[in-house]
Parts: sequence; C-alpha cells; structure tokens
Amino acid sequence: MQYSMSRRALVKSAVLAATLVPVLKITAAWAAAAALIPLDSSDPAAKALGYTNDSSKVEAASNPTFKPDQACANCAQFQGKPGETLGGCNLFPGKSVAAKGWCRVWAKKPAG
Repeated sequence: MQYSMSRRALVKSAVLAATLVPVLKITAAWAAAAALIPLDSSDPAAKALGYTNDSSKVEAASNPTFKPDQACANCAQFQGKPGETLGGCNLFPGKSVAAKGWCRVWAKKPAG
C-alpha cells in the first residue's frame, strides 16, 4: 500500500512542526530549572567556598575580599536571569543559589 501526501498537507505539517519546536524547548528549559536543588549553606562545597544565602550577613573580618555590593546575582558564575531569586551556578552543578547570596569565588559579571 502506498500513501500519497499532497503538497498542502506537507506544508501544513511543516508549519505545525516548526511551531512546536520552540514550545518544546521552553518546556524543557522550565523542567531543567525546576530540577535544580537549592544549595544548603551546610553543604561541604558551600562551606569550603564560604557560601551564604544572604550577602548582607557575610562577616567582612573573615572574608577580606568581600565588598557590600557583591552578590551571586552580579557574579560571572551565576546562571540565573536578572530579577530571579534563584539560579544555577557554575561552581555548584545541579544546585541553585540565592541571587542575594555570596561566596569567596565571586567575580564581577562582564558588562553586556
């Protein structure tokens, strides 16, 4: 049995597929973001890097490189979008960090 498809049906299918691809990508991105586990300050990796969920509570005496304007949200390692309260971090794979958090590896996010 041979199946014949008209040109119109082929174009309709192509348009439908092209419309669904971005929707599937967005859905996959949401699922990936939801899969991140919030980093706990008692985590061994977090302790090693002096991570805290709130940069306003950083002890400047024990962290001489800390400046009050530093936070995960403006760090080069932070993967969250502007305005998000949590986001991924290159230093803690599979975990999310607080945008207002801080650690000793903070590096200024490049402009742009």
